[in-house]
Amino acid sequence: QVQLVESGGDLVQPGGSLRLSCAASGIFFSTYYNMGWYRQAPGKQRDWVATLTHGGITDYADSVKGRFTMSRDDTKNTVYLHMNSLKFEDTAVYYCKASRLFSRDEYWGQGTQVTVSS
Repeated sequence: QVQLVESGGDLVQPGGSLRLSCAASGIFFSTYYNMGWYRQAPGKQRDWVATLTHGGITDYADSVKGRFTMSRDDTKNTVYLHMNSLKFEDTAVYYCKASRLFSRDEYWGQGTQVTVSS
């Protein structure tokens, strides 16, 4: 059974930093999966934030480029989203997704809340 568990969400002031984690079980994402972070603010659609391919290539939405960094620890089967210079508009529930290569299989975590507020 595949399970993705996000953690690390919190209340933070503007300009602050957070690190989100997404721990995977039931899959080894470093070999057959591209990993992604998405976010959904209240009343809005779920938007793509960042991708880390199985080959280690990253890509970011323009809104977070230069502030967010995605990484992974293969020994822990965990991906991270390092968020710096947080803004009010970064407030959202952040979700992790695993997409299996050459397949329509994809898995989502339950989300973790990030709130940026003074």
